[in-house]
Amino acid sequence: MKLIKLDAIDSTNSYLRRLAAENELEDYTVVMAEKQTEGRGQMGTKWLSEEGKNLMFSVFKKINHLKKNNQFYLSMAVSLGIYDALSYFIIPQLKIKWPNDILSVNSKICGILIESIIKKGEMSATIVGIGLNLNQTDFEGVMNASSLKKITGIYYQREEVLFKIIEQFKKYEKWVADGRYEELKTLYEHHLFRKDKPSTFKLKSGELIMGFIKGVSDQGCLKILMEDEILKEFDLKELKLLY
Repeated sequence: MKLIKLDAIDSTNSYLRRLAAENELEDYTVVMAEKQTEGRGQMGTKWLSEEGKNLMFSVFKKINHLKKNNQFYLSMAVSLGIYDALSYFIIPQLKIKWPNDILSVNSKICGILIESIIKKGEMSATIVGIGLNLNQTDFEGVMNASSLKKITGIYYQREEVLFKIIEQFKKYEKWVADGRYEELKTLYEHHLFRKDKPSTFKLKSGELIMGFIKGVSDQGCLKILMEDEILKEFDLKELKLLY
């Protein structure tokens, strides 16, 4: 693992993508920033963070064994790696909120953004961006957000948490490389937020629907048992799970 530390950058994912375009990067090259001016989340959302208080980093990982329709297994591996790392630090009531937010005590503490690097029509590498709220305690105006310090009262060393996440991600990435897809999915679904509980979802149209989360498809679509007892699949663009 090679660690690059920056004071400020637009986005660690964008910086790492530019670096990968210009250089042959070592596997598990990590870029960590004190401050991001244009931090990004899923579906074009922004990731806001107080300077120096949280863990914001991106990881370059070579991937040449993953077919396009199996890419969500990498997302599972990242989510499970963070879940296990935070379990090591005894963070309570952890859950994975589909597709890959990490919650503690029903509040979001971590977001993940995975971007593929495609060469000659095939995935050659991926950039995994992670924003983990460590020591920030003021989230005024941000719904359902929290941090490790706010939840436990403990101050966390960023690099210690970073190294533990990388260690656990390596473990689960090997599962992906070895084709242990069913084991990954079973474990991911076991930790899924609101699985088998009545939940409310917001469709792209703004309509609210009710249903039970039953799991995910191989492509990462959410499987929902509707009120009419029909099992339907939805992708990230089609609906949002509400808290």
